[in-house]
Amino acid sequence: MAHHRIRPFNTSDTYPEQNLDNDLCQAVVTRGGRTVWMRGQCPQNLDDAQNIDSHDPSEQTHKVMQNIRQLVHEAGGEMTHVVKLVVYITDVRHREAVYRTMGEYIKGVHPVCTGLVVQALARPEWLVEIDATAVIPDGD
Repeated sequence: MAHHRIRPFNTSDTYPEQNLDNDLCQAVVTRGGRTVWMRGQCPQNLDDAQNIDSHDPSEQTHKVMQNIRQLVHEAGGEMTHVVKLVVYITDVRHREAVYRTMGEYIKGVHPVCTGLVVQALARPEWLVEIDATAVIPDGD
């Protein structure tokens, strides 16, 4: 891996009562490189800002994570360069669906992650927003 991950874990061990499978860690140490700060990604297209036609938390999360992946690639990086995610959801009952879907995109990556339940996002139809930070190592 490009970065040193401290105390990696899987959410299936941390939250055994929930059906989760996310590879996360307690801290990430980076050295040098280019930092990519992404604004919170929402379930809309990057090119035209159109919302996807779904009120399903899993489908919305797929779009959010696809946007993050696209932005990391456009910056010259890979998903393995993601070091931090902050997840905002509007209903705690969506947590498992959001995290299960997010986990498909970060399998083996082990970023640090913070999750928050918020009253609302910028548009009432949005159920999830995720902001990400990636560090692309020098030479990549």
